[in-house]
Amino acid sequence: MPTISELFIYPIKSCAGIPLAEARLLATGLEFDRCWMVADPAGAMLTQRVYPRMALIEVALGERELTIRAPGMPELRTPLDAHELVEPRKVATTVWSDAAYGLDTGDDNAAWFSTFLGVPARLLRFDPQHARVVDPDYTGELAANTLFADGFPLLVVGQASLDDLNVRLTSKGAPAIPMNRFRPNMVVSGLDAYEEDYVESLSVAGSVDGSVELRLVKPCSRCPMPTVDQAKGAPDPDWPNEPTDTMSVYRANPQRGGAVTFGNNAIVARGAGAWLRVGQEVDAELGFGD
Repeated sequence: MPTISELFIYPIKSCAGIPLAEARLLATGLEFDRCWMVADPAGAMLTQRVYPRMALIEVALGERELTIRAPGMPELRTPLDAHELVEPRKVATTVWSDAAYGLDTGDDNAAWFSTFLGVPARLLRFDPQHARVVDPDYTGELAANTLFADGFPLLVVGQASLDDLNVRLTSKGAPAIPMNRFRPNMVVSGLDAYEEDYVESLSVAGSVDGSVELRLVKPCSRCPMPTVDQAKGAPDPDWPNEPTDTMSVYRANPQRGGAVTFGNNAIVARGAGAWLRVGQEVDAELGFGD
């Protein structure tokens, strides 16, 4: 039976992730996932697509604070709870074409990120007084919200899919790559390679806090971000366009206008408030369209 083999959150959008043995599931995704975003002074998001050094910004969750570290930089801390920010400035921003609303976390944080990235930057906390609705074209009868993620609460990837890709990479002499290139929230073992493309729902019936159902609603179209080595904050100089070059040969998705896809975006259909744990078995319901 398929099982959850890894769980990840990315508290600051486009910065390093945190592997977890367990994570609380909220309606917006895993707790603390993409609660923060780096933006320019006008509120436009900054990501690894343009600033790959963001991969080197590491974070850790404390009881009340998020600790932020990066090479050559002093340690930075910011409250986990948005309500503990002191008179934050409200910022209207966008994530792609979606309106989103953030709270500016202050000048000290802005100076830290500006220094490390070499461009004017601010750190925003998602404003809990606002909701960001997931595109209803993909959610059907269910309403779903997310925070600063690209578009959906969760990203699910099958371990066998990465294994297959790595066989293709190494067969041409390129190095194998780790799962963190694709920045999933949940990795599932026990599915066939790319079987997550056809999974309509994942149920975690054995969760301690009640049954969980995730609806997989849209294959994840891939930009060049998977080419960024997350440990180095830059593409591999010998293979700067991998794994995109390899995936473009066999992962172009006609249903997504020929875009390269890898993994499947999910929304929370049932079970907000439950805990997900590595090792839990999941029941995958497949669907192959009409």
